[in-house]
Amino acid sequence: MTSVAAEMAKAAPWNDPHARPYVELVRVSKFFGDFKAVDDVSLKIYRGEIFCLLGASGCGKTTLLRMLGGFESPSSGRIYIDGEDMSGVPPYERPVNMMFQSYALFPHMTVEQNVAFGLKQDRVPKAAIRERVAAMLDLVKLGEYAKRKPSQLSGGQRQRVALARSLVKRPKLLLLDEPLGALDKKLREHTQFELIGLQHQLGVTFLVVTHDQEEAMTLASRIAVMDHGEIAQAGTPTEIYEFPSSRFVADFVGSVNIFEGKLVEDEPEYVRIASEEFGGTIYVSHGISAAPEATVWAAVRPEKILMSTTPPQGADNVARGAVQDIAYLGDLSIYLVKLATGKVVRITRPNTTRHAEAIGWDQEVYLSWDPSSPVVVTR
Repeated sequence: MTSVAAEMAKAAPWNDPHARPYVELVRVSKFFGDFKAVDDVSLKIYRGEIFCLLGASGCGKTTLLRMLGGFESPSSGRIYIDGEDMSGVPPYERPVNMMFQSYALFPHMTVEQNVAFGLKQDRVPKAAIRERVAAMLDLVKLGEYAKRKPSQLSGGQRQRVALARSLVKRPKLLLLDEPLGALDKKLREHTQFELIGLQHQLGVTFLVVTHDQEEAMTLASRIAVMDHGEIAQAGTPTEIYEFPSSRFVADFVGSVNIFEGKLVEDEPEYVRIASEEFGGTIYVSHGISAAPEATVWAAVRPEKILMSTTPPQGADNVARGAVQDIAYLGDLSIYLVKLATGKVVRITRPNTTRHAEAIGWDQEVYLSWDPSSPVVVTR
């Protein structure tokens, strides 16, 4: 988690029952004919957050964003911004601005004219426009490009012009729809940190829609994972990754190995799961809420699995298999290991030394993990 997001997470206003949300959605739904795009969503977002709506295409996240911006009206439910009911309030009267994925820059205008456009529409005095535009361009490090047209800029520079245009009107809430989707991977990673720093300087609340889990994990103080119009889980990046509430969330955020099994021991301090997929028993050092003999799923992240050529001690959390494939990615290597049951398990190992233990294709290996590593989900 970034330092800004970490600061917000440390303050954790969402855990304070007396904290007043800055944006609140109360049982919001949206129908298009018979299709329910957003299904009974309730959310609280706090001042100064970078909140991410994360989900696959068609999950309802952009529809939710458009309702906050006033471009769509909820079929039912209420939306409040800074304590005010937004029912019937048009987009231009909301304390909100929106940055679109396409950036929507005017090609015939210069950078400074693009940034000034909204202020001119609001009839801000010319001297104030010049001052605010210059200050904003300096903030996004584009002062020297003020006289250029969008076609003379790189993708990253166009993204910053769109951001400056959105922020120069000093909105209380900025809605960003896939803001970095048009950038290449390296530039996107660099711009993510620029965006966080800028948000921290200005103190504007950001609501970001993205399908990119890495982007959400990097930017957000909290994430809401959406599926078929519903919020599958909302929490900090750490909570979403380490404690997913369902198989869907575990599988959608990051890579994960999921083993189906039956609950054979259920104690307050631990559970034991018999899994045919795993080919043995999985011991988890925490209790869960489930009926005896219930079908459950143990989710284990690839980086938490240990792989060795010698059998580890103990009977639980140990399986034998053969290396089926290896991908070398520089900083880490990915191994696909096929167990005797036929289940393929993904393991990641950091390449911390140049001469790590050599494990090759078709080699027999043993997999194991700490009892605290699995998360057990019941749905």
